[in-house]
Amino acid sequence: MNAPSDPDEVVLEFEAVSKWYGPVIGLNQVSLKLQGGITGLVGSNGAGKSTLLRLATGQLKPSIGRVLVRGEDAWTWRAKALVGYCPDNDAFYEDMTGRDFVRAMARLCGFGAADANHRTEEVLARVTMTDRADRQLRGYSKGMRQRIKLAQALLNDPRLLVLDEPLSGIDPIGRQEMLELFRGLAAEGKCLLVSSHELEELEKLTDHVAILARGRIAALGTVSRIRDLLDDQPLSIRIDADDPRRLATMLLSRPDIVGVDFPTPQTLIVRARNPRRFFEDFNELATDETLRITRLEPLDDSTHAILGYLLGGSGKT
Repeated sequence: MNAPSDPDEVVLEFEAVSKWYGPVIGLNQVSLKLQGGITGLVGSNGAGKSTLLRLATGQLKPSIGRVLVRGEDAWTWRAKALVGYCPDNDAFYEDMTGRDFVRAMARLCGFGAADANHRTEEVLARVTMTDRADRQLRGYSKGMRQRIKLAQALLNDPRLLVLDEPLSGIDPIGRQEMLELFRGLAAEGKCLLVSSHELEELEKLTDHVAILARGRIAALGTVSRIRDLLDDQPLSIRIDADDPRRLATMLLSRPDIVGVDFPTPQTLIVRARNPRRFFEDFNELATDETLRITRLEPLDDSTHAILGYLLGGSGKT
């Protein structure tokens, strides 16, 4: 087992990391440092989450930059021995029982037969699967499969635990049990990186999030801090309407509008200082039956992605 954790130690570090797949860039100049505790990773499909997770777990090598786990190159066996990975997709031998699968993974981790049996029972108990572990995997529900994947991720008592959509398919009671388990692991000093599509789900677990957009870290920190930063950064919004000048007159009476422009006769570009309040006010204006609005599109990609998650959306137009 690993030695007790230093809460101030950098467990996972990305140093100006980029990853290309031929002409396609999956991750673009990402720098990130994580210590103990839980960090949520949020991003829409194609944002680069899977690439970041695979780099963190040593499944991929960066095209440029370095990925380090406790100072070790993430590609090396020394780093991989410190990492537990719970993938989103299943890759089971379906005719095995849950217990047999976890035990086999323990042997692959290097445990001897007796130690593998002992460690298997420990992790099954921790994910509350002891009494269901002798059933074949093909008969498991989605939630049970998630628990078995988490059990195998805990076998080597990892310093870094990377979880990809770990709550997917789990019922509300089971979800609460898993959240408590994750908090307990964090309290032990472990570093958890938890990926999810939904910020609302992650907020039940942690207030510290990284928002990924188009291969870059668009925001990193507590949710409240990100909201404050967003409010301080003006956002450009394109609005197509039948009467954009009348709409501009109505908007300019609002205190958060910095300026307006008319690139075409039917298009209005608005700069708003407080995006959240702007959209709240705009919803009121949109109920005016004499206004016909055909398009509403934030133009700042990073801010748009952040705003989408803070408002409960996906960051997509």
